Amino acid sequence: MPLTVRPFRPADAPAVAEVLRAAAPHHLVTPELIAWQAVAAPAAERHALLVADDSTGSRRGGELCGVARTGLLYESAEPGLGFANVSVHPGRRGRGVGTALLTAAERRLVGLGVVTAYAKVADDPVAVGFAERRGYRRGRRAVQLRLELATATLPDLPAVPGVELITAGKLTDPHPVYEADLAAAADEPGDVPMDHISYPDWLAAYWDRPDLDRELTSLAMVDGDVVAFSVALTDGRDGYESGMTGTRPGHRRAGLAGLVKLASLHRARRAGHRYALTTNDAANDAMLAINRRLGYRTVGAEWRYLRSLSGEDFPAGSIVDCGNVH
Repeated sequence: MPLTVRPFRPADAPAVAEVLRAAAPHHLVTPELIAWQAVAAPAAERHALLVADDSTGSRRGGELCGVARTGLLYESAEPGLGFANVSVHPGRRGRGVGTALLTAAERRLVGLGVVTAYAKVADDPVAVGFAERRGYRRGRRAVQLRLELATATLPDLPAVPGVELITAGKLTDPHPVYEADLAAAADEPGDVPMDHISYPDWLAAYWDRPDLDRELTSLAMVDGDVVAFSVALTDGRDGYESGMTGTRPGHRRAGLAGLVKLASLHRARRAGHRYALTTNDAANDAMLAINRRLGYRTVGAEWRYLRSLSGEDFPAGSIVDCGNVH
């Protein structure tokens, strides 16, 4: 079956979202988000999508059956780190689509100077086997959780002396959220420290993304400072996902992470969202305990895998940088 791996085009956004939803059902994704990332991702990320197009695989004359998301892990101070996240529609697996996409993705990363590629891999034998045959080594595990928000019994929101709860929509200046995010992320569990991002890049990557719901994003304020936050992402319909819940180190063990998350969930339910998703590092016992008390249950898992890359892995002249193709 003829298969073409090519750069993303704006008209591909609905099909890419469909592939990602089918391949990773425990994450929210919309065509609007895909289209926005293609043109608005921070320049430092060098973000680009590669798609696998079966030009004869459907009666419509073509079918997008897989996607590779590629770029630099620019939030880390360590140089030479990149990502290659490959997703193949479940109905097209085992036919060489993943191999073609990953090969093209790795070529692009080498062209960007990447020496270590990271990939998110579903915790199932087929996906894990594919990654390990390609020379990827296992890193940390993350668990995916779901809460049936429409029917969940959420605790009442307590009043905490000295703590004011507001939404991000009340802010005229998001810089305090940026500062709190960096402080909370400094010791967040993970394979790569992701705490090195400029304010303009943070605005572009997080604050301006189209699925961020600022009216559902909850902030805990103490003496006018943001000390804890829970970021809300939505699909504009039934789905809600926690983008990040964090607390400044000096304010931990006071229940603030649970407080801001609970406040956000209450608002999300009142807004009509019927289910909530989140992903936690498997070793983040504190956040996992909060989520389980709120009623989340485990629905999936994924691993972070990594591989050392070298230009010698690819023939001369085969390394390309497609950049952000619009």
